[in-house]
This record gives sequence, C-alpha cells and structure tokens, in this order.
Amino acid sequence: MSRTLRLSAMGSRVGALASPGLALLLSLTAHCSGPQAKGLPKGGLNASEANTWVRNNTSLLQNFWCLPASQLPREQLSSLIRSLASQRVALKAWQLSCLANLAAQLGLQDDFEFHPPSLLLFYDLSQVGDTNCRAFIHHAAQGDTELLTNLPNQRVALQRTALACLGGPHLQLSASDLWLLGVLVCDMEAAQIVTADPSVLKNLLRCPRLTVMQTAALNTLLASGKTQIGPPGSWNLQGLQALGLLATYISPDLWEKVQEAVGLDFFRSVVAACRAGQLSRHDARRFVDNFLESKATSVSSRPKRRTGRSCVRGNITAATLHDDLFLVHYDCTQLESCLGTRVLRANLDPLLQHPLPAECQRVVKAKLTQIYPHGIPEDQLHLIPSLVYLYSLAEIGQWNITSGDTVIILLASDAALDNQTEAVLQRFLDHNGKVTGALLVAIGGSRLCWMSLKQLQFIQPSEFRLAGAPDISPCPQSRKDALFIKAREAFRNTSNVGEYYYLIRPYLGGAPLEELQYLAQANISMDIDTFTNLNPLTLKSMGVDSVRNLLGQNLGDLRKARNHPNVILWMHSHNMTDLSDMGLYTSPTLAYVTNRPPNTAYPPSSLIHDLDPPGNDGVSHTSGSPPVHLGYLSLAVALPSSLLWLLLCQLPSGQMATTHRTLGPMVLAQGSRTPEHQIPEKRSC
Repeated sequence: MSRTLRLSAMGSRVGALASPGLALLLSLTAHCSGPQAKGLPKGGLNASEANTWVRNNTSLLQNFWCLPASQLPREQLSSLIRSLASQRVALKAWQLSCLANLAAQLGLQDDFEFHPPSLLLFYDLSQVGDTNCRAFIHHAAQGDTELLTNLPNQRVALQRTALACLGGPHLQLSASDLWLLGVLVCDMEAAQIVTADPSVLKNLLRCPRLTVMQTAALNTLLASGKTQIGPPGSWNLQGLQALGLLATYISPDLWEKVQEAVGLDFFRSVVAACRAGQLSRHDARRFVDNFLESKATSVSSRPKRRTGRSCVRGNITAATLHDDLFLVHYDCTQLESCLGTRVLRANLDPLLQHPLPAECQRVVKAKLTQIYPHGIPEDQLHLIPSLVYLYSLAEIGQWNITSGDTVIILLASDAALDNQTEAVLQRFLDHNGKVTGALLVAIGGSRLCWMSLKQLQFIQPSEFRLAGAPDISPCPQSRKDALFIKAREAFRNTSNVGEYYYLIRPYLGGAPLEELQYLAQANISMDIDTFTNLNPLTLKSMGVDSVRNLLGQNLGDLRKARNHPNVILWMHSHNMTDLSDMGLYTSPTLAYVTNRPPNTAYPPSSLIHDLDPPGNDGVSHTSGSPPVHLGYLSLAVALPSSLLWLLLCQLPSGQMATTHRTLGPMVLAQGSRTPEHQIPEKRSC
C-alpha cells in the first residue's frame, strides 16, 4: 500500500488492530467523502494527526449501518461504540435501536458509562441493576428522549426505572432527584413540576418544547417567587436571560408585574438575538406576542386607539425600522397607517427581521401586493420566507422562480405550508428547473409528501441516491406508496440485498406485502423504527413468522413498541397464543405522556379508543453527548478495516474488490448542500 502511517509505539495488540486496516480506512474514507472530508497528507499520518483527521470527518460515521456492524467481534464493536461517544456522532433512532441490540448480544451494556447517552435510551432496562441504577439513569438522561417517539413502552419503562432509582414516586422532587432525572422531567405532569424544587428550571431548559399544561406550571412556579430569579417585581435583565428559552413562555400576566425598564431591556435583547439568527422566529414571536399583550393597555408604551387609520406615532423611516423597540412603539394598526410603500420597498429586509405578530405580517403582505400587483420579483422572494404561509396558491402562481436557491429559501423555511410545496416547485419547473437530490436534502425530505405525482416523475432515479434518507413518515399513505415505487426504480439494480435495504429503508412505509416478505426472507433484521412506520394495513396482513423473520435479531424491540398504534393493529389481528411466543404476553394499552406523537398512520379508532396521542408541535432534536473520559484508543487507531463496511461511499466501478461490495453509494449528510446550493442563509424573524 502506497500510504503508510507513522504510528506511535502502542504495543503489539494495538498494531494488530491498526495496521494495515487504518491506512485502508483513512485512504478510502478520504476518497469517498467528497467535500465532507479533508484529504490525507502525502507523507501519511502519525497517531495525533490521525485523531485530528477523524475529528474533522466524523460525519462519515453518521452513515452507520447495523447489518455489517453485526459481523464485528465484541472488541471491535466496543471500540466503535466508544468512538461514537467520544466524537459525539448524532445517530438516528433506527440506527440506535439496532446498535443497542448488538451491544446487548455481546454483553457490552454494562459499559454504559462509555457509550453515547442516547444509546442508553434503547437498552433493555430490565438488565439495569440496583447498584448502577442511578449512574445509568443519569447518563441516559443526557440523551434525546424524542428518539423514543416510536417506542412508547420503552419511554414509559424509562420513567418507571428512573422513579424506582429514586425509591419510588415522590410528592416533591428534590434538587438531587432533578439532577438524576435530567431531560426525563420533560415527560412529567404539570403538578410534579409545580411541586418540584425550583431548580427544575434547569431541567425544563432541556425540553424541546413545553405543553400547554407545562407552560402553566412554569408560570405558576415563576409567580411564586421561589426560583433563583425571585418574584417578578424583582426580576432583572441578567435573571431573565438566565431563563433562556423559558422566558419566551412567560405569560402576559407576569410581564405586567415586571418593572417596565427591565421588560424593555429584555425585549431589546430578544429582538437583537432574533435578528442575529441566534433565536428562532417561532420562539421570538411567542415572546413578543405575550409581551405586547401585557402592554396593550399601557399608556406609556402604546398609543391610544383612535377612530380611523390616522398615524399618531409618526411616519416610519429606515432609522425607525432599525430600532429594536420598533414593535413596542408601533402596533399593527399604526404599522398600517405609518408605513409608506416607498419606505417598505427600500427597507423590506430590516422590517422582516423583526418577529412581527401575525396581524402585522398580514399588513406587510397587503402593502407588498400594492407594490407588486403582478407578483413579487424573485430577488424580493428571498426576503419574505416568514410571510410565505400567507400566500395563496394562485398568488404563488404569479411568481417567477428560476433558481434552486429561491426554492430552498422559500421551502426550507418553517413558515411555508406543506401544500405550498407543489406550487413553488411548479414555478421552478416551469422555468426549466430540475429537482435534484441536493435540492431535496436542502428543503427537507418531508416536502416529498406534497409534490405531485407528475413532479415526482421529473426526478431522475440517480437523484434519489443523493437525497440522503428523507423522513417521509408524515406523508399520507398514497404518497408513501408512490414514493416507494419511485425509489424502487432508483435502487432496483443494487447488487446485493443488504445495500438495497439500506437505500430503500426510508421509503418502506409504502412497501407492498410482497416486498416485506422478500426482505423477511433475506435476513436483513429490520429495525423497530422502520417497522413501526410500515403501512399499517400491509403490516396487518403479515403473519407472526414473517414478522419474526423480518425483525430478526431486533425481534425483542416489539415489546418496547407494544403500544404503538401500528403494532396494536397488528397484534389485534393475531391470537395471543402466537404472540406470547414472541414475548408479547398482554394486550396493548397506551398510557404515556409525550410532546409528540408517532409519525405514522394511525389504525381505526375502534382499536385505539384508549389512546390519547398528544399534539404534534415541533420537530425532533438531536442532543449531543457530554464529554466522555475514555481510556481507549481513538477511532483512527483502534478500528480495523472491517469497519469500512460502516462508511458508505460511491466508488468507481471495479475500484473495490468483491469482498467489499456491501459498500453502497454515499448519502449526503442531513442538511448538506452541493456547491451550487451553498448560499448564505437568510435570517428572518
């Protein structure tokens, strides 16, 4: 091999693992990573340099794949898992669930202290002993519980295990209890939050969102004055800023009790953070709506309402729009009266950088219609992603969209409605635009749900190989079916079934029965996350033996998802005698609290009369792992060449030997873009 590595003296055991596998690993990953990885220096790498190279290219490990990993011996799998922890590689639920099973089979679960926190969420909790219970729960509570969306029973078991570690349910959670529970507090009832030690605010800061009841509990706790920032009348800027996103949930009633100068200072800081892209538009608008409601009757900060549409605050100028207190001085009525079209045309960008209330956004949209009666010019479309949801499909039909960058700006915004996708893309296609894999990655895979069947046909099969692993679970079943047919066309010539499964997996929600039976016979060991997102009616038709073969080594995960709606439907179509052989001894019921329901089609209401799925408000998040102090070799030094199977990349035909044919085409990391789509992100509140 032309490239050699100058490894430090690490003993014969290390050398056996590192050479020649390390050189092959680094050279091939550098070759197949494209712009994501930095090339290797011609002189090779020493151990320290190898560590740096791996840290700079950990996105390759996000393509982790359980099928080849299942062939790794215990020591190598352990090294891989520890490397995932040390490099804080963010894996998806479908990767973590099967990885947890592999670790359990090889007896690695007891090494949980060195594993990624989110991986612990998927472990068999019945194997957690009393002696290490607290350490296990505390480490797991640093993970992302949103990953358990499709495993309701596991989420409930996690709560029960945590409370058991505390000695049983408490009337009041102490500070030490809260330290142990971490993010698990986000699944607790409002009553438990109100009675908890005031340090519960630290736990709530980690919640991706608060429910209505949790928001009420937060305001009750803040109103009591028992938290570190004291009663509302004594709040200062530093205390409010220490609340982080929790401050955006403060109710109007509490803002009325805050000193005016303090409230205005905090308002400035929120708007400044939003305009700088440090705070999401959604969070900023929640705060602004609450704050302005509290000031609506204040003579000092709001003008008295007068009849008619007269401007009493003074005409809005460019300087006015750069004031962070602009929305305090001008309500939506005054915005309509005091903002001239000439100023708006020249200052649309700074105006929309403010977190405008919905009523004010409608005022701006109406004025833009006056300025551009025949449709907004493309350069101005780049400035209005926060207003897109206000436009009808007919109005979008007047836009000239010639650039993929414009599509990305409009559709990647969380303000765009799903049913606007087809209209925006059609205007792009009308100007000879092309829907590429990179474009799909940039606007988000869920947009596939809303493309017309005709638009889907415009996507070349090769582009599906570049589209990553889109999440189409929110799609209606008819669209999942269509997407599966298109994806199967794209991947049908894949050389082996393992690689085919890796590529087709995101689209299996639309797979017909014969496809699932084929995969069941191929020993692919489907992960439980993919299984719960299958077509529920197709799944219902599968026999017990077919499901057993389909899940393979992941069969035990059915117990963790027993109360998932799709699993309930399947279980009700079989007798309990057959199901008991699979460890499913009881009829499913669903009694758990989450902030987000499973992204899947639900069975008929007659089968889920006992379900109470909460609302879907937000997106899942991936939390990183805390620093882990490990006494083991780094990925670059410890992992052998067999781990190349975990790094999927596209190599020219014939370049890789037959023994490595399990390597598939490299998929783009989520959110990555090709150079043509590397545009400056436009921040708009």
